[in-house]
Amino acid sequence: MARVIRRRMAAQEMQGLRLIEAVETPDGRLRLFTAAGTGAAAFAAEGAPGCRQVVEIREIGGAAMLVADGTGPVALADGGRLVPAPCPAEPDLFAGLNTILAFRIGETATQLAEGLRWHAAEHGADAALIVNRLPEAPADLPARLEAALQGCDLTVVLLDCPQPLGKPGMGALSHPFLAPDAPGKELMGPPPEDRLRGPLGEPALWEAMKWRFLSAARAVLALDATDLLCPRAEGAPRAFDLCVQADQGTVLLVGRRIYPWRLRSGAEARFGDHICHPFDLRRGIARWGVAPEKAGLENTWRQVRISYRRPGPTDVVAFWRAMAIQLPGRATGELVPKSSLIEDPALLALAARLGHRPVRPPVSSLRAPAAAEPRTAIVTTMKNEGPFILEWLAWHRMIGVEDFLIYTNDCTDGTDRMLDLLQDRGLVQHRENPFREMGLRPQHAALQAAESEPLIQKADWLICMDVDEFITVHLGQGTLADLYAAMGDANLISLTWRLFGNAGVHHYQDRCVTEQFTRCAPEHAPKPHQAWGFKTLFRNLGLYKKLGVHRPKGLKPDLWDRVRWLNGSGQPMPKEMFRTGWRSNAATVGYDWVTLNHYAVRSAESFLVKRDRGRVNHVERDQGLSYWFRMNHNIDEDRRALRMQPRLRAEMDRLLADPAIGAAHEAAVAAHRARIAELRATPEPEAFFRDLTGPRMEKLCRMQPHFGSAVFMAGPDTIPDDLLDRDLPGDFFFTLPDDPLPRE
Repeated sequence: MARVIRRRMAAQEMQGLRLIEAVETPDGRLRLFTAAGTGAAAFAAEGAPGCRQVVEIREIGGAAMLVADGTGPVALADGGRLVPAPCPAEPDLFAGLNTILAFRIGETATQLAEGLRWHAAEHGADAALIVNRLPEAPADLPARLEAALQGCDLTVVLLDCPQPLGKPGMGALSHPFLAPDAPGKELMGPPPEDRLRGPLGEPALWEAMKWRFLSAARAVLALDATDLLCPRAEGAPRAFDLCVQADQGTVLLVGRRIYPWRLRSGAEARFGDHICHPFDLRRGIARWGVAPEKAGLENTWRQVRISYRRPGPTDVVAFWRAMAIQLPGRATGELVPKSSLIEDPALLALAARLGHRPVRPPVSSLRAPAAAEPRTAIVTTMKNEGPFILEWLAWHRMIGVEDFLIYTNDCTDGTDRMLDLLQDRGLVQHRENPFREMGLRPQHAALQAAESEPLIQKADWLICMDVDEFITVHLGQGTLADLYAAMGDANLISLTWRLFGNAGVHHYQDRCVTEQFTRCAPEHAPKPHQAWGFKTLFRNLGLYKKLGVHRPKGLKPDLWDRVRWLNGSGQPMPKEMFRTGWRSNAATVGYDWVTLNHYAVRSAESFLVKRDRGRVNHVERDQGLSYWFRMNHNIDEDRRALRMQPRLRAEMDRLLADPAIGAAHEAAVAAHRARIAELRATPEPEAFFRDLTGPRMEKLCRMQPHFGSAVFMAGPDTIPDDLLDRDLPGDFFFTLPDDPLPRE
């Protein structure tokens, strides 16, 4: 039958020195274990008259273990004397037993018992040493745990600790900010310090447990109270047996975080609720198992390893960490993005073995793929883009886009008139942006509204993009049909921005931007952060729940393995991009098949108007000199769009042949020029124009590869003038101390 015993650590503070444990071992020696921040230098290594004789002082990660013979006080380096009150070691409690070493914060007797029963049945656990980190652990916990373990032959020691064991400055592990997979941490801020419930911060703690209780155990597994060893494969050794069999007496415990899809209302989290894991999780958890005698008692036990012992390649045991037990009272969506969670058959089988009936995630379905002639639709937002609409529309009609859903707001330059005419002729669908009624940014409001439009619901391929972005296909004849043929059964493709600059053009001309501006960023342009942003062209199959600015959002996690996402060179994108990726990196960037040419600035005069009208997404961000510097790249040249000019011109001529459309275009051009004249007649915009077109900015906009992210965030004024006059080597790099990266 189960036996639950309660003990107390001999933690104490004296002479300004904090001990987490003091132990007198059966050989009569004293072992002291200091708290973090008190190292070996605190003790007098040579001892002192009338004091115990020092046998060893061992540094353990900023703490220390002192071993001394004899009787009397312990000599300190500052001349003081330490008179500890040690507890007798009790190795006999665990002698020859397979033991779990765990730490408890708020886990209940029921939760503890469920894990202990599993480990006894599946891996042969005989005992557990559970450190109670909270001084106010319930007085009846031993009795309740013993009752919950009825019929299970286990020895359990509940060890109370009167001192906090957490890291200074860290909040409680039960706060989502400290949950490794929790979303939205940038909006939370760190929780207040809570050393009782925070991450463990005492490096000597595991060594102290060895000498107080575990030196004679057959095998020890370092697992938290929220951890559960995975079921053994048929014929595989039990985890404790593997410790004894391992050449160096140690095994690596590799953990993965698991989550419930949802807990039933008012129910306490159980291991059997945890039937999901994030499909895109990379980093796991490392812990250890050890056969103390075989590994050698002289080798220090640390939090994630045994010193001087390396497990062999097959000395590995997997475990799961039940996160809803570690963070009680939290909805699953607070702990992990639910769009990442997939049901795990192994966890479902575990729940059945534990006799639990968990809440399972919904099952999603895909719509049928497109017919042989798929339709492609673009959703976009505009404000005062009148002079540039026809080229953008003609370009995308030319490459094979059939449907355009365009939202506008507060236009004063004839944009609405142009779009209404185009809608009357069946070329686009024009809508007033409902952002005010919805209380959202214009672009986000438009995307949300677009989801209920039949044109979008029926589209085979979709992309959300802007009027200064041009899909440029490099395959075949440059059409979407060529791109789709190359993609095969892929259902998403990232179109990475290539930032095109003003090419030294100061004054607005009524010419095609794709012809006029060919200077751009190099293909390898990891900075600024925006340079490798992408937009995503995707099959409208129902893999995702909603439209997003850079990519569809709300992945239906049970369909994640149906995602076939390519980069712009036709290479598979990693699964870590499937949920929230919005920019390429050195491993995922690709321009061989398709590029999204991004003409964010156009001419300097047109940029004045763009700055004046504001943005449709990041409406609170000014488009000033820093934006010009980030987005106006002229170091390289890409002329591949020029091959499309004859077809583009022919399509534009067809549109302009309509007298009303031609007149609307001329009116928009005139309004654009008039606004330029008004702005340039005003001192501040004219001074800004002079800054844009001055020799300093002209040169800086051919030097961006030399600068770090912090420079782009802080602005070009942070760049020393002398750099402009020097002949910089190709590998020259300049940045500022802090390198903050913007979010999408």
